[in-house]
Amino acid sequence: MTSEPPIDRLNEVGVLNRREIEARIVAPLLERLSERFGPEVYDTARDVIVDVAREQGAALADLVGDDSLPGFASALGAWSADGALETEMRELSDEVFAFDVVRCRYAEMYRALGLADLGATMSCNRDGSLIEGFNPDVVFTRTQTIMGGADHCDFRFELPATPVEIRS
Repeated sequence: MTSEPPIDRLNEVGVLNRREIEARIVAPLLERLSERFGPEVYDTARDVIVDVAREQGAALADLVGDDSLPGFASALGAWSADGALETEMRELSDEVFAFDVVRCRYAEMYRALGLADLGATMSCNRDGSLIEGFNPDVVFTRTQTIMGGADHCDFRFELPATPVEIRS
């Protein structure tokens, strides 16, 4: 007898609320662990979060059914739900997906909790790994974040053209 995989109901909670729940648990846990084992536990946590994001990106590509940039763009609604992100679209094509986040309630929430450093690890740090899991050929660039003090986050995803082999 095979058992069915558990139903994923995480998005029923909403990503913004989920990040707050995680932060309220992870922050004191990491603080206590770092007191006992040293500050490198933060590096371990960062590595785990990156790995989880990569796995989530691959699962997202499976769910969407394709790993294109328009497919990726269509799947990001959960992260903006409940007004969590206000964005301005710059470009969306098969080769480029570019947008700016002009309001980030994630950053606001982490700051309100006094956890801005942890917020960068738990949220901003995931972005590059998420797209890497979704499609490892996509190049992700972001030069600034609201969490880091900028007035907006600049997300740029580019799918380099596949070189055409010319036969002579």
